[in-house]
Amino acid sequence: MLKKSVLLVAATAGFAVLAVAQTAPPAPSPAKRAVDERKAIYTLVAANFRPLGETLQGRAPYNATELRKRAARLAFLSELASDSYPDVSNAGPDATRAKAAIWSSRAEFDTRLADFVKHTQALSDVVAKESAANDAFKAAAGAVAQDCKGCHEKFREK
Repeated sequence: MLKKSVLLVAATAGFAVLAVAQTAPPAPSPAKRAVDERKAIYTLVAANFRPLGETLQGRAPYNATELRKRAARLAFLSELASDSYPDVSNAGPDATRAKAAIWSSRAEFDTRLADFVKHTQALSDVVAKESAANDAFKAAAGAVAQDCKGCHEKFREK
């Protein structure tokens, strides 16, 4: 009798596991995960650079506290961006605006990403010391803006 009860419980548990497994959505592919991660990173990059860019263009006042926070975030996000282009994420134009040139000109792309990391860190360092939109701020923020522009022109679909 005990043996039948154990078998019944085991069978019921097995069917429950199968039922849950069959109703769970499939896990996204590694390519989709990489593309989704990359899109999230660059959404945050744009949101955090916006106040810096507006200040650079003279459309917003220099708010040292806000700009320090934004520049520090950019420095962190640039590090994440440099890890978000695995080979598997060359998913094509339907999934991403990343051009195939990223993977066919990998050395040049990696150099541009390394410059982006270096320039966002330099911007963070400058903003940590400055209290006005002086020449050092303009040069550092301008370098980051040029990094973005140059990469978009060569490696991003319009």
